[in-house]
Amino acid sequence: MAPISLFARLKNLYSGRDEPILSVNMAAVASVLLTLAYVVPFYISSTTRPSPTLSRDAPSVIRARIRAVTLSTLGGSLVVLWVILSNTNVPLGHALHLLGWWPIVPGDIFRSLLLTAILFLGPLFERGIAEGEWKEWIRYGRISESLRGWMGWRNYVAGPVTEEIMFRSIIITLHLLAKVSSGHIVFIAPVYFGIAHIHHFYEFRLTHPDTSIPLALLRSFVQFTYTTIFGWYANFLYLRTGSLFAVIFVHSFCNWCGLPRFWGRVEAGVALAPPPEGNDEREQSTTYVTPDGLGLGWTVAYYVLLVVGAVWFRYVLWSLTESSHALAGF
Repeated sequence: MAPISLFARLKNLYSGRDEPILSVNMAAVASVLLTLAYVVPFYISSTTRPSPTLSRDAPSVIRARIRAVTLSTLGGSLVVLWVILSNTNVPLGHALHLLGWWPIVPGDIFRSLLLTAILFLGPLFERGIAEGEWKEWIRYGRISESLRGWMGWRNYVAGPVTEEIMFRSIIITLHLLAKVSSGHIVFIAPVYFGIAHIHHFYEFRLTHPDTSIPLALLRSFVQFTYTTIFGWYANFLYLRTGSLFAVIFVHSFCNWCGLPRFWGRVEAGVALAPPPEGNDEREQSTTYVTPDGLGLGWTVAYYVLLVVGAVWFRYVLWSLTESSHALAGF
């Protein structure tokens, strides 16, 4: 049996009102304002604003930005929670469910991660087997190493948490309150998420002035494209599971995996030396490596697994995302 939409349950508690709490236009305007509230603080203060001599990856900038987006997401969550409670007769637990905070279902989180790992079967093979990271995975060494630096904390914790709260929990809830269709939410709402990353063009130009504008624009276009595609996937997961925590973990996992390789040969990486020390404004989180040649079979195996993962993902997409806590039906 298909799970009953939470929004359907909410509709029965609206004191007999059939009209949506918000208009579609109001939900769209509010989403734009919230997106600006997430990004604009980066450029208001000198502590969060990058410059030709201060990278967005500087620890001081990262710390200040984390504080700013934490306040933005907290304020947005409280406002939307107030809108729900003041315009409906639903109890607090239902409102928190609509925001994805409750209930916390470990099974939904695990299945969402499993589904994403299937899609990234090829990259996991490349990193774990070809590059030999599987021993570090078992010892959690790679995770602890990444989280010791501010860039790792931003990329794998603060970024996924605050972005998913803003662009899934808050913005999707606004569209649900406006009774926007599930398909529209999945494919249109992620545009806000993509737009929120366009400002990286300006930051990239500041720190890479020698890069031509066409190449910088191409870089931003690619980033906008893959963040929007990820938004489609995250919105689908969020509506199907009703779990904010599931999409946060999936977001962190995707940040760790990065974009899959779609061309070129698979090569092993051999560490040469640790990152240079003594530069606290340009913290390094990547390991210096040199390619170590592997046979053609490794590359063939990678691309086969990439295709197998995509086909397998499509086959189990609906079964692994089915949940009794779904926020909408499809």
